[in-house]
Parts: sequence; C-alpha cells; structure tokens
Amino acid sequence: MSAADARRDELSGNLAAVRRRIADACGQAGRDPGEITLVVVTKFFPASDVRLLAELDVRHLGENRHQEAEPKAAACADLTDLVWHFIGGLQSNKAAAVARYADVVESVDRVKLVRPLARGAQERGHPLDVLLQVSLDPPDAGNRNGVDPREVAGLAEAVLATDELRLRGVMAVAPLGQPPVPAFERLAQIAASVRALAPGADRISAGMSSDLEEAVKCGATHVRIGSAILGNRPPIK
Repeated sequence: MSAADARRDELSGNLAAVRRRIADACGQAGRDPGEITLVVVTKFFPASDVRLLAELDVRHLGENRHQEAEPKAAACADLTDLVWHFIGGLQSNKAAAVARYADVVESVDRVKLVRPLARGAQERGHPLDVLLQVSLDPPDAGNRNGVDPREVAGLAEAVLATDELRLRGVMAVAPLGQPPVPAFERLAQIAASVRALAPGADRISAGMSSDLEEAVKCGATHVRIGSAILGNRPPIK
C-alpha cells in the first residue's frame, strides 16, 4: 500500500468516527445530523490532505493562518466545490487578502475588520459570508480573540451596513479550563440576539475535537474538527 493510500484510509476511518460522534450527539439532543456542517481544520497539514478529504466528500475546510491558507487554497483551486473557512485571528492589514480566497470568515471580532473585508470581497467580485467571533472568556482571561458580548450588536450593525458582507451568525471557542456547556448556552443566547437583527444569521460555529457533543447539545450548526480527523499536528518548519 502506498503512503497516499494509507493516509486516505486513516482519514476515512477518522472521518467515520467523527461523523458517528456527530450523529450520536444529535440523537441525544433530538436533532437531525443533517443540521450539522463539519468543517475540517487543515492548518499545518498539506494540500495533499485537502485533496484526500475532498475525495472523502469533505467540502468545508478551515484554516487559521493567512500565510498558510492563501497558497493552500490556490493549490487546490481546481477543486471548485470546496468552501474555505478562515477561523483564525485576523489582522486588519491582511483582511482584504483573506477575503479574496476565503468563502467564510468566522473570526470577525472588531469593527476595524469590516472595511478591509468588504474591500477584498468587492475586488473578488462576490459577497463574503462572515460570522462574529464572540469571547466567552471571563474578563481576566487574557488576550484571546473575540468581541465582548456587550459589543456584539454594534459589530453586527457595522457588518449589516455593507453590501459586500453577509452576516451569517456567530462563532466562539469554549473557555479554557471550564465546562463548555454554560459557555455554549450563552453563545446560543447571543446568537438569538443576532438573528433578531439579521434573520438569515442562523449559523452557530462552536465545538472542536474535545467538545463537539456539548456544542451540538447547545445548538451548534457548525463544528470545527482538526486533530480527531487529521491527527497530531506535524512539526512546524
């Protein structure tokens, strides 16, 4: 068996296990597994893995770093049905460039990003879907990304004021060292407030390899899974 075949088998088995987890979580929550979009996070993994995932019916890919995501998306440009999600912290001076290849930016956490994202979407020639990244951390947790929940409405209004950006919902990461369910329940409440402003903003991106079940229980529509599918990150060169 070639290395490529072995890797494909590994990814196939891991994908099947994650999809079973999603189905089981939906069963526990009384939800339809078809409501959940699996975003496979491919950061630090090569474009060859993206191609294998595409063969295994994965359409949604997540990337965290612009300097890695841009060339990877370009290398896979022939795979026209892929949906690229940018899920990492975003610098305002890179936002326009990200909007030129990403189909969804999940990490909009401040008004300063709105104008350059809109410019990049305009240059690309079609609207960009965006999610508001909400901080669920306690106030003294440090410098993790995310808009303060009290500022979500203002950020939503800034996105809605543009023609190039489409507000699709919210995204968050569970606080470190705390049970995820209370945080995800709070995110669901924030998501409802955003839907009140934009009825089409019905996505909740929450849950990773360690807490996807809790996220599904609390209403997540998108889960972002990396290590449970791709394995441990390769050494960074």
